[in-house]
Amino acid sequence: MIKNVILASKSGIRKKILENNGIKCEVIPAKINEEQIKESLLETNATPELISKNLAELKAKKISEKKHGELVLGADSVIDLNGKLISKPTNREEAIKILRKLNGQKHQLISSVCISKNGSMIWNSTDTSTLTMKQLSPDEIKSYLAKIRDKELYAYGVYQIEAEGRSLFSKIEGDEDSIMGLPVKQIKEYFNTIK
Repeated sequence: MIKNVILASKSGIRKKILENNGIKCEVIPAKINEEQIKESLLETNATPELISKNLAELKAKKISEKKHGELVLGADSVIDLNGKLISKPTNREEAIKILRKLNGQKHQLISSVCISKNGSMIWNSTDTSTLTMKQLSPDEIKSYLAKIRDKELYAYGVYQIEAEGRSLFSKIEGDEDSIMGLPVKQIKEYFNTIK
């Protein structure tokens, strides 16, 4: 099995998931303009799943063009609420609006991963989990957000199930690593096929 990869993401959680599964990674964030790309794709009526796949591929491609001969892993996760994309908040007011939209609702969390080599995609996979949020009062939403630091809120979105976010849900269906941002089971299966 492949034991080394370049991770085109600054996500500490993704790095930790890889390392916990015996895969060493060098972190080189791709630094793409995600919001601009999302807006452009939404104008073409792209689905949240297609947006997630595109962002994962663009991240991997950008770094793999510079790191010849290396396997580069790009990943992206998005929230799909009834076919509509929910992006990460850029401020606390947006975070409250997002949680109000998700409140008492079932939504999908889509996690895509792409592996590129020499600027070309050689493998990709997408995993979808279904999460059902409890019906929360406005005070419960404010109380929850008060526990989340800005850095985490803007980097990972309105909930992190590995921390305080688990308490928001009445039902979580799906792979925990995928929900945290990286479908590592699929990555390991692919790495097992490479000599």
